[in-house]
Amino acid sequence: MANYAVDKSLLNSYLPHRTELDLWNNTCYVSLVGFLFTNTKLKGFRIPFHTNFEEVNLRFYVRYNDSGTWKRGVVFVKEIVPKPALTLVANTVYKENYETMPMEHSWITANHTITAEYKWKKGRWHSIKVKADQVSVQIAAGSEEEFITEHYWGYTRITSTKTSEYQVEHPKWDVYPTKGYHIDVDFGNIYGEEFDFLKNENPKSVFLAEGSPIKVNAGKII
Repeated sequence: MANYAVDKSLLNSYLPHRTELDLWNNTCYVSLVGFLFTNTKLKGFRIPFHTNFEEVNLRFYVRYNDSGTWKRGVVFVKEIVPKPALTLVANTVYKENYETMPMEHSWITANHTITAEYKWKKGRWHSIKVKADQVSVQIAAGSEEEFITEHYWGYTRITSTKTSEYQVEHPKWDVYPTKGYHIDVDFGNIYGEEFDFLKNENPKSVFLAEGSPIKVNAGKII
């Protein structure tokens, strides 16, 4: 996860109806996140050739006041996957912004270091790589890592007056202390001209989180 501080106005056009930006220490974040789906099921069933695959997404953080209770969630600017069927279903049924690209990943453990890398191709290969300590640590309460990883709702802009909401369940993750990273992404080419400046920005933080079983619950319209 590579986390960039951005001006709030950048995200106004992406903000779903009835949500507002969720800030940490008065900072507005977008995050570039790479991860691997494994043993994936849809409504309890494995879909042949679609159980293990990479995803890279660019996301930001929002909150929604549901009858006095604040729900903290994420909004995806774009999600990249290697399977055309995933893109078709996500874009047509769930109104998400998926795009299909060739993808690769690697996970290497050597000399007490984990090196994880995700790559995707649009015109050329783009990549995010992190080197981290092999021993994970718990996420501290009130930390930036907690803010980034613990948004348990997803919100999607359907129309200017309609938003899709769904809940994501997973245990609290550990993180591996970061030793170094390398990001080579043409943000303008992948995500649009308004994000092009990120290719010259240093993220405020980069970290490697431990994955876990995840359940995505059925959603509703708000």
